Amino acid sequence: MADSSSPDARPSPSAAIRSYDPSESVGYLIKLAHGSLQRAVDAEMMALDLTAMQWGPLMLLAMGRGETAAELARSTCTDTGAMTRMLDRLESKGLIRRVRSAEDRRVIKLELTEEGVRATEQIPQRLHHAVDLHTRGFSDEELRQLKSLLRRMIANGASLG
Repeated sequence: MADSSSPDARPSPSAAIRSYDPSESVGYLIKLAHGSLQRAVDAEMMALDLTAMQWGPLMLLAMGRGETAAELARSTCTDTGAMTRMLDRLESKGLIRRVRSAEDRRVIKLELTEEGVRATEQIPQRLHHAVDLHTRGFSDEELRQLKSLLRRMIANGASLG
């Protein structure tokens, strides 16, 4: 048996560590739920040949919440270089096109192609399906309560700075 003062001795965990149960941690449970939901969304988007990073900007374009790479990067908290590379892939798939602004020739605006419009019209249904799989058996009131609690958590976190 190793002497507690020897370099090979491991400190014994504190009572707080021994009593910690990740399966009861709100943060851990949210992380697991997010990961599971993300995998379900990815599976749904595969049918449209889209990745997790691609469907969001397509929806933002369709909803008129961004029309340049910089605007989409800001909206999705992505750096402009990564957004540009992702938009290159969407363009090569025929889902978007780049068009010079008539007002300012330096600005490149993004537009959905007809195929891009068809794809984005399918996204909400696929997102709903992924969420529905995760909320099977929830009543309407439970869903409202879950959303309310999550919004409160987000607001509490936002107030931290």
